[in-house]
Amino acid sequence: MNMAVFQMRISAVRKRLHDEMTMDAIMREWPATIRVVLDHGLLCVGCPIAPFHTIVDAAREHDVDRASLARDLKRAIAKEDAGTG
Repeated sequence: MNMAVFQMRISAVRKRLHDEMTMDAIMREWPATIRVVLDHGLLCVGCPIAPFHTIVDAAREHDVDRASLARDLKRAIAKEDAGTG
């Protein structure tokens, strides 16, 4: 199988970030987002609530700007999906 075809198939199967994803699911799907979470001062890594909190929930609980957090998570995901992160 051609590597380009393989990469296309992989990216077609990858999840897309959406509002209902939990912080746990985001960090598991895109490990590069762990650094973003920590840089924003969130304690989601290993937290027993992470499987239940969405980005909105986590931002509210930690008094973090939701838009900034979402933007930085999306950037990390785009880099990881492009293979540059």
